[in-house]
Amino acid sequence: MFGRLQLLRLLGKSERTMAWLAAGADGGERMLVLPRAQPAERAALERWLGQARRAARLVHPQIAPTLEIGVQDGWPFVLHDVHQSATLAERQPRDGLPGVQAAALALQALRGLAYAHEAGLAHHDVQPWLLLVSDGGQLQCAGVGVGAPLHDGGGALDTIDSGTLREQRRAAERDVLALGIVLHNLLGSERALDESDIGRVIDRLPPRGREFVRLSWSGAHPIADALRAIVNRATERQERQRYHNARTLIGALEGWLQTEAACGGGALALLGDRLRAAGVLPSLPGAAARAARIVLAEGGRTSELAEVVLEDPALAFELLRTVNGAQVRGTQIAGNGPVLTVRRAIAMVGLDGVRRAASALRPWPGPLDAAAAAGLEQLLARCKRAARLALALRPSGYDAEVVYLVTLLQALGRLVVHYHFPEQARQIARLMQPAPALREGDPEQPGMSEEGAAYAVLGAGVDAIGAAVARWWGLDDTVTALMRRLSSEAPVRAADSDDDVLRAVASCAHEALEALALPAPRVAAALQRVAQRHGRALGLTLRDLHAALQGDGDVTISAPGPTMAVPLDAPAAALAAGGRQAAARAPT
Repeated sequence: MFGRLQLLRLLGKSERTMAWLAAGADGGERMLVLPRAQPAERAALERWLGQARRAARLVHPQIAPTLEIGVQDGWPFVLHDVHQSATLAERQPRDGLPGVQAAALALQALRGLAYAHEAGLAHHDVQPWLLLVSDGGQLQCAGVGVGAPLHDGGGALDTIDSGTLREQRRAAERDVLALGIVLHNLLGSERALDESDIGRVIDRLPPRGREFVRLSWSGAHPIADALRAIVNRATERQERQRYHNARTLIGALEGWLQTEAACGGGALALLGDRLRAAGVLPSLPGAAARAARIVLAEGGRTSELAEVVLEDPALAFELLRTVNGAQVRGTQIAGNGPVLTVRRAIAMVGLDGVRRAASALRPWPGPLDAAAAAGLEQLLARCKRAARLALALRPSGYDAEVVYLVTLLQALGRLVVHYHFPEQARQIARLMQPAPALREGDPEQPGMSEEGAAYAVLGAGVDAIGAAVARWWGLDDTVTALMRRLSSEAPVRAADSDDDVLRAVASCAHEALEALALPAPRVAAALQRVAQRHGRALGLTLRDLHAALQGDGDVTISAPGPTMAVPLDAPAAALAAGGRQAAARAPT
C-alpha cells in the first residue's frame, strides 16, 4: 500500500524516476510517479515540491493533469489519472510503428514539452513509460519535473539568475534529445544502444560518451529519407547538429507529416498560401528601371526584351508561370508542352503581358527583414553567375536561354526556401558547415548535405520544393528531371541524351561556384574535382573551367547565331533538349 493507493505493478523505472500503476479508493487506476532518490534534507524536499506545484499549474492537451502532489514516508510523489490510457511502452509493437504514426505521437509529446519549456520548466526524464497514450491516440506527458536533480539549483527557485537559465536551457535540450531517442525506438525493433533507460543512452552519447545512435536500414517498416534525416539529426553525435529546442523539431516533423498527408501536393503543401500571398520571389531592386526599359521596348526585338526580363529571375519565373498556367487551363494549342524560354513566353503574351507580369511581382524585399534580404540578394547573384557560367561551359549547339533557365531552375528550391523560410534557411546553412575535430589530430567533422539538412529542418528536400513549385506552374516531369542537380556523391556518367547534357552543365556550374566559396587552400583541389567529375559528359578540362570562370560575365544570353538553336514555336520537349540536331535546322 502507498497511503490510500494500492500498488498494482511497476510501469517503468530509470536512474531518475519510477512509475507505478495504482488503484485508488474508488477503484480507478492512477499513475504514481516518484523520484528514484529520496530528498536527503528538508530544503531539497521543498525545492522538489515547488517544482512539482509549478508543473501542476501547466494546462495543455499534451500534459497529463496532476491529481495530487504529496509526501509519503519521506517520498515525494505526483499522481495522474490514467483515464483509459496506457503507456507508450505498452502500446508500442515489438517491430515498431510506421513512420507517420511514430512521428504523429512524437509530435504530440514535443508540443507538451515545448509548452513546459516556454514556461521555464523541463521534464527531466522523458521515458516511453511516462508518455500516456489513449485509445484514440492522444498522447500526454506525465511526470513533468519529477526527475529534476535534487541538489541546489535543481528545483524551483523564487529568483531566476543567469545560472538558473542555463540549467533550464540545458535541461530542455536534454528533453529534446531524449524525445529523439524515443522516436528512434518507435521506428525500429531494437532499442537504442540496447538500453531501456533513455537517460543511460544520453550518457553514452557525446559529450559524456563516444557512442552514436543511427536508424538501422533494416526493419519491418520502411522509413522515408526525410524522416530518417530528422530522427538521425535528433540523435546526432555532433552536439551542434542536434535540435536545440522542441519547436525546431516540431517544425521538421510537421513539415514532413504535411507533405506525406498532402494529396498530390507533396512539398508544395509546406508553402500553403505563401506563394499566392508573397509570390515565388520578389522582384530584384531596380524594378522601376527595368519597367522603363520594357515600356521603351515597343517595336524592339524579342531577344532584346528577353535580356531585360532575364536580369530579374523573379520576372522570368513569373512569365513561365503565366504561360504554363494558361496551358494547364487549356488555352494553348493542344499537344504543345510547357514553355521553357522567355522568348517564347514573350511571343505568347505580348508586351502588355510582360508589363502585367512585372506589376504582379512583390516589390523587393517582400516580407523579409534586412538580413534575410541581403542573404537572398547574395544567393540570387550567385545563381545568376552560375547561369552565366553554364553558358560558357555548354557544348556547341545548345540554346543559350534554355541553358540559362535550366541552371536558374536548379536553384529554384533553394531560392524559395530562402525567401519563404529565412530562419530555416539559416539553420540549413549552419548544419552544412563542418565542425572542429572532437579530438586533436582527428579530421574535422563534415557538415550535412544541403538536401539532408533541408530534410532535418523542413521535413522536405530542397529539390522537392523546387519541383513542386515547377509543377504548380505547369512544367512537366521532363523539366523537373532537368531541375534535379546531379548528386555530388555519385560519379557523372557520359551523357546519353541532350537532357543529360543540360542537367550536367547546370550542375557543373553550381558545383564550380560552390568550390570557389570554399576556404582558399581548398579551392584549387575542389575545382579539379569538378572538372574531373564532368569532363567525360561535357568534354571539359580544368583549363576550360578556369577560362569559363574568368569570362562568365561576358556571356550574352540571347546572342544571335548558332546558339539560338531551337525554333521559338518548338514544343517544350525540344526546348528542354535544345539539341545539336535542332541547331542545324533552326531558322536564323
